[in-house]
Amino acid sequence: MSLRSKILGTGRFVPENVVTNEDLAKRFNTTDEWIQQRTGVKERRYILPGQGPAELAEKASRAALEAAGLAPSDLDFILVATQTPEHQFPGTSCYLQARLGIKGCPALDVACQCTGFLHGLAIADAYVRTGAYKRILVVGAEVHSTGLQFTDAGRHVTVLFGDGAGAVVVGAGDDPERGILSIELHADGSFADDLTVPAPGSVFQPRIDADMLAKGMHYPRMNGKVVFKEAVTSLIATIKSTLATNHLTIADVDFFIPHQANMRINEAVAKEFGFGEGKVDHSIQRYGNCAAASVPIAFDEHVRAGRIKPGSTVLFATFAAGFTWGSALLRM
Repeated sequence: MSLRSKILGTGRFVPENVVTNEDLAKRFNTTDEWIQQRTGVKERRYILPGQGPAELAEKASRAALEAAGLAPSDLDFILVATQTPEHQFPGTSCYLQARLGIKGCPALDVACQCTGFLHGLAIADAYVRTGAYKRILVVGAEVHSTGLQFTDAGRHVTVLFGDGAGAVVVGAGDDPERGILSIELHADGSFADDLTVPAPGSVFQPRIDADMLAKGMHYPRMNGKVVFKEAVTSLIATIKSTLATNHLTIADVDFFIPHQANMRINEAVAKEFGFGEGKVDHSIQRYGNCAAASVPIAFDEHVRAGRIKPGSTVLFATFAAGFTWGSALLRM
């Protein structure tokens, strides 16, 4: 008999360094009005010198563990979703494990970009339901600021991203009506080159050279029109599917947390379903796109503010490079 998994605790951490649109306007040709009109972002956080994703992940994880009433030693699995790892290898999850002062439990990195947290949550849900593991830490942690192109050529992407981490502890629940109700995941690799950081890459010999650097191949590249169109279409489809799977309607959803890629995408999706403003997260205004960390950061904020409380039905939906996308429904 399978168990129902649930969220035992949530946590988040964002760096103290606030970077406004006006700050970016000093570095390349842009304005606060231009950025807000196209993306909805007002400010974002950047790490301080010496910080990295493992440190952000540790701080978010300790907050989630405290909320769950657990110690790091109580964990039996660690999952870290990131598209900006501490190093190419080993995995950031191993660095996080060392920072938490524990040994022995599995530590796994999930590389599904902005949908990574949802993939990690699906893995944790499956493990808990089968009884393979009891208490699993799932973290989204990103440091984009050290890999962005602060020039006119890169501004369309650079204005979007921020740094931060969010975490949840997943464990078994005893109420079949509460917990993680369902998660669905999708991908279409034919769009892989429409949102990518081409270099360094093991397909090249050498993996990066002066010519690649001169061409800016180590910076994110995005086909914005394609991403926007596919994101809106895919998010609407996966939300409809998830609601149908659970025999629910939008009226049954108390709070919607979409991935914070672009506020205009989220507004289009919310409009399609008739979500009221008070039911939709727009944390992109303050944090930018924190990729795999966006959903858990927002989730923790709303839980701690009391907007999400016991009994609340919460919908997650994410879209990412790959393209990958998916949705999840849970009842607190």
